[in-house]
Amino acid sequence: MVRTVPGRTDRVVVVGAGLAGLATALRLRGAGREVTVVERAAGPGGRAGRIERDGFALDTGPSVFTAPEIVADTLAAVGEKLEDRLELRPLETSYRAQFADGTHLDVHADPSAFADEVAALCGPVEAAALRAYLADLADLYRLQLDTFIDRNLDSPLDLLGAPLVQLARRGGFRRLSSHVDRAFADDRLRRLFSFQALYAGVSPFRALAAYAVIAQLDIGAGVWHPVGGIGAVPQALAAAAADAGVEFRYDTGVAGLHSSGDRVTEVALDGGERLPADAVVVTTDAPHRLVPGLRGPRRPVYSPSCVALHVGVRNELPGQAHHTISFGHSWRGVFDELTRDGRPMSDPSLLISMPSVTDRSLAPEGGQVVSVVAPTPNLDRRSGGNPDLDWDELAPRYREELLATLEARGFTGVSGSIQVEHMDTPRTWAAQGMAAGTPFALAHTFGQTGPFRPSTLPRGGPENVVLAGSSVQPGVGVPMVLISGRLAAERITG
Repeated sequence: MVRTVPGRTDRVVVVGAGLAGLATALRLRGAGREVTVVERAAGPGGRAGRIERDGFALDTGPSVFTAPEIVADTLAAVGEKLEDRLELRPLETSYRAQFADGTHLDVHADPSAFADEVAALCGPVEAAALRAYLADLADLYRLQLDTFIDRNLDSPLDLLGAPLVQLARRGGFRRLSSHVDRAFADDRLRRLFSFQALYAGVSPFRALAAYAVIAQLDIGAGVWHPVGGIGAVPQALAAAAADAGVEFRYDTGVAGLHSSGDRVTEVALDGGERLPADAVVVTTDAPHRLVPGLRGPRRPVYSPSCVALHVGVRNELPGQAHHTISFGHSWRGVFDELTRDGRPMSDPSLLISMPSVTDRSLAPEGGQVVSVVAPTPNLDRRSGGNPDLDWDELAPRYREELLATLEARGFTGVSGSIQVEHMDTPRTWAAQGMAAGTPFALAHTFGQTGPFRPSTLPRGGPENVVLAGSSVQPGVGVPMVLISGRLAAERITG
């Protein structure tokens, strides 16, 4: 039996209008609750930020959008249809994988087209291995979704049963790197199906094989583009919530939570106003800083951080894909640098996105929007990070290195045509309240996964405070934080 908030839950205050907070608000409003969302920024989005300048629209948060069915299900909570709120375009090429030997591979959403690409680059044996691996990924994802991802877990005992046995038999508790190595002989495919471990904040040489399913969300099921950019997703969710009767208080910070006995009764705002509440949902990255009596993780391990450089350029950059994964020569070595040595990658693998290839509303004629994400150490020494890196001093030099790397890897003409730009580093992430200076929250180590990850209804602290977001179950990423919103709402609605 899943634990729920006891007593009255008619009036709920949600702290934060990021994707987790918006998903929670929609679910609660659909269940008949009176909901107020308090957000310190001027609008919705949280980490899915957006900058508009000189005709360019830069998404400063997530760049890869998958699992649109979860957004559709979230909107359905208030009787809305996805297609009425958001236009999505499927990407024929989910990624272009660019390798250090000069070869590249276009990852197609259609398995047959993808297999043809693999056959041409790696040979028919690897193409057959790909088909088998994709089928296994889809099956593994179905196995894990209902049992391990899409549900509230209060105890490891909640996992006992046939699905756990099946996962063990299928090698889900081996290392991801060895799991992928068994499937493919070609090193390029091995990298392509294991880099996603970084999304979970863990090296593929340490990640559980169960996290192979992350590749199902993008490579297996395909990638989509929301017209207007990723920032259009929180805008759509917030508009649907407002039309359903959710009240939004933007440009409003939360000063604290006031308790009576075991319950929070009021949410104090920065201006002195107090909002009465029967239940509170907190979506901040470090909720223990706000919630009285709540303890933070005892020995947290945080994901690596990143430098994210977003530019609007007056250059058409012909021939580039919407998403490019650009691999360097080094592989195991860069993970050691990130998670053990506390050094920026000496030979970086990068995620490069150019969404204006698909959506011309994001850039003026003759221009493009380019985002590059380079994993870096976080600021927590216990997690293999480096709090001594002076990013204020390092950032300009690192920017030049990133631009030079882009030029060398085929994005010729980027550095000389920049009109608009924005860059985030571990220090700017920390200034936004992200623990350890990483936007990727707690790493998905074994001790921070499933029932061992902080619960949406923590033990300790007030009985009517619920948590949502990437630092709690089920974890990091756009689909996961939307699911966390549903799990948080169910703690209140039953």
